[in-house]
Amino acid sequence: MGGLEIFKYIGPGLLVTVGFIDPGNWASNLAAGAQYGYTLLWMVTLSTVMLIVLQHNVAHLGIATGLCLSEAASAYLKPAWSRPLLGSAVLASISTSLAEILGGAIALQMLFGVPVRIGALLVLVFVVVMLFTNSYRLIEKWIIAFVSIIGLSFIYELSLVTIDWPQAARAWVTPSFPEGSMVIIMSVLGAVVMPHNLFLHSEVIQSRQWNLSDDAVIRRQLRYEYADTIFSMLVGWAINSAMILLAAATFFVTKTPVEELQQADSLLQPLLGRSATHIFAVALLFAGISSTITSGMAAGSIFAGIFKEPYDIRDNHSRTGVMVSLVVAFLIILLIGDPFKGLIYSQMILSIQLPFTVFLQVHLTSSERVMGKYRNSRFTKYLLYGIGAVVTVLNVMLLVSFFR
Repeated sequence: MGGLEIFKYIGPGLLVTVGFIDPGNWASNLAAGAQYGYTLLWMVTLSTVMLIVLQHNVAHLGIATGLCLSEAASAYLKPAWSRPLLGSAVLASISTSLAEILGGAIALQMLFGVPVRIGALLVLVFVVVMLFTNSYRLIEKWIIAFVSIIGLSFIYELSLVTIDWPQAARAWVTPSFPEGSMVIIMSVLGAVVMPHNLFLHSEVIQSRQWNLSDDAVIRRQLRYEYADTIFSMLVGWAINSAMILLAAATFFVTKTPVEELQQADSLLQPLLGRSATHIFAVALLFAGISSTITSGMAAGSIFAGIFKEPYDIRDNHSRTGVMVSLVVAFLIILLIGDPFKGLIYSQMILSIQLPFTVFLQVHLTSSERVMGKYRNSRFTKYLLYGIGAVVTVLNVMLLVSFFR
């Protein structure tokens, strides 16, 4: 892997990382830090490891076959199986878009006092314009810029507080289950792996064109993809960790519970000053916008894949998928009275759909007919099934907890 050449391949993983630092994760991370201090930092480490394995595997599908997960499902499964599976994935992408648009709308409310529904419309219009007027490579550059702003925002926030770094270092690698913490643990671990990200990664990894008939080229692509995925997931690990560290150093110290993003913003002001609350809201706005963009792209990829086509924003099937996901999510936001309930219901739908996507992925990447000699080894296959089972159990437990 030669020197600076690797930087040409950094990008697809960062689009996936956006889903790892979306507004849904913010609330869980802030609640974890506010209620339990540093003790739940290990969740971020474990979830990042699981995410690297799954995302690395689905990217292999895209590189080895030239197909995204949706195209591969349509090509190698009978329509009686692929259509319902991919239809449920479209529903999951709508649920994801709902949470992401709401996050951006909440940030606009924090910054400018804009009502949530109007804020949701502004986010929708901005994202649609971004997706329909920019090439993939430009979108990638915008996302890298947005993630950089989010990261710099949290570096600034952390510079304002005192962190017990030795205690944090131990907590990153030491599992701990404080009393009453299981719901938060399940929500963080279960929500990290998202169906739309698995579809998206297998698609966007193909932005670097290569010769599918040249084994040497494919192997080089696989090496660079692994570096891109690890780097990008570590960025997500750092930003999610920063949220818990910030909450631990402010709200946990003052014994202030935090359950909603708006609440966190208002509580930060007396502790860190007005500038800290504004930067917090700006970071949330960029997280909401960038995750809505990637959610729309994923929906376009899934919908186009049903027709055995790759994602292309100039193609009607891709455009239809994008608009179905974003517009339906926006209409649901207009109909629900309580945005917080909307977030909960959206996570419930994701919890139900996720196992289907994970096990679809492992089935395809373990198949010699699909992957040829690049299929999963026996160890990798069982590791992936194990991670899929853990994530599924966590999501089922979280789903059950909603009804208690």
